[in-house]
Amino acid sequence: MKSKTLKKDKVNIITLGCSKNLVDSEVLSGQLSANDIDVVHENTKLDHNIVVVNTCGFIDKAKEESINTILDQVELKRRGKLDKVYVTGCLSERYRGDLEAEMPEVDAWFGTMELPLILKKFEADYKSELVGERLLSTPQHYAYMKISEGCNRTCSFCAIPLMRGQHVSKPIEELVAEAESLVKKGVKEIMLIAQELTYYGLDIYKKRELPRLLNALADVKGLEWIRLHYAYPSKFPLEVLDVMRERDNICKYLDMPLQHASNNMLKAMRRNITREEMTELIQQIRERVPGICLRTTLIAGFPGETEEDVEELKDFLREHRFDRVGIFNYSHEENTSAYDLEDNIPAEVKAERAQEVMEVQQEISYEKNQEKIGKIFKVLIDKKEAGRYLGRTEFDSVEVDNEVVVHSSKKLTPGTFVQVKITKAYDYDLEGETV
Repeated sequence: MKSKTLKKDKVNIITLGCSKNLVDSEVLSGQLSANDIDVVHENTKLDHNIVVVNTCGFIDKAKEESINTILDQVELKRRGKLDKVYVTGCLSERYRGDLEAEMPEVDAWFGTMELPLILKKFEADYKSELVGERLLSTPQHYAYMKISEGCNRTCSFCAIPLMRGQHVSKPIEELVAEAESLVKKGVKEIMLIAQELTYYGLDIYKKRELPRLLNALADVKGLEWIRLHYAYPSKFPLEVLDVMRERDNICKYLDMPLQHASNNMLKAMRRNITREEMTELIQQIRERVPGICLRTTLIAGFPGETEEDVEELKDFLREHRFDRVGIFNYSHEENTSAYDLEDNIPAEVKAERAQEVMEVQQEISYEKNQEKIGKIFKVLIDKKEAGRYLGRTEFDSVEVDNEVVVHSSKKLTPGTFVQVKITKAYDYDLEGETV
């Protein structure tokens, strides 16, 4: 027995859910590592003895995946393969009481903002001088950067404020220092993430300061691409677009979840915007930043959604021809205001509607990609897979958007930029040759 207790701990962190969770895991890894604790991310070797599962509690599917992952780790512990199982993140924040009763084998549960408490379990100190430092779990050339935490919006379908609290912006100096540190590690592209990007600064500077933050980040030497994720359409700060147009290293890319296009649905979802206002905003965005790539996400099957609402959404997509679209089936979440409504659309109907909407978008995406044949784009090489190189243009974010299959007679290194002439185009991906 003694030899087992003397063995040095090795911690494996498993991350589920969104990129915001990934950043939290990277920060935890950095703190553990600074305390001389051996830490890995998504370890497949199974040579660790402690697991931290960072969970997602956003929608039913994500909750199910989180619970199954915890159960898998508990089973490994039961078989003597693990000493400890700790759980943190959104699911734990939201359902800790219920989960503790149902899974007594888990050694400790933590909420989303309890990093110092997790460290205590490892007899480790929270090192405040490491703010912004983290062990990246992404490839060396790109990283996510969280500019704020929480959300003050009251969208009727969304449980995020229940799990992440109210909006808290990080100071500009802190974010610039973090970006400089990331660039020193070899990062070329930073994806700015938040529950709500456009609200940035209202709490600490008393006004929306996303444009000022972008200008400060664009000045960081060696940072080649800055990408914006999760911008809320209502009261969108239009000065952001001027910065995007003027600064070469800010990608002409905006991820702006609209959720729906029918005024009935927008009102029921409490989105604080109408279809007409969204149309005007989209026109202004495209006028101020010619050639911008617009990504949006939508919800299918919100309570009370009619076939007319779905047709209106499809018309809206045909009218505005977004470059990228993702769609979720509505998930009925406890303690949200929409939970009081009857979840009256069967799961199969939600799925059918989502499919119908995506078929409209697939055609738009194919047509837009065809227009790129013969053109030359700057492409960031992400990896080599099955003997071919895969990369992205500035119009594509990692994992959620198009990829470019790159053919080259010379060896290409992941993390480098190359000029690629597009030779073929498909529904969602492109193919091309280096020039």
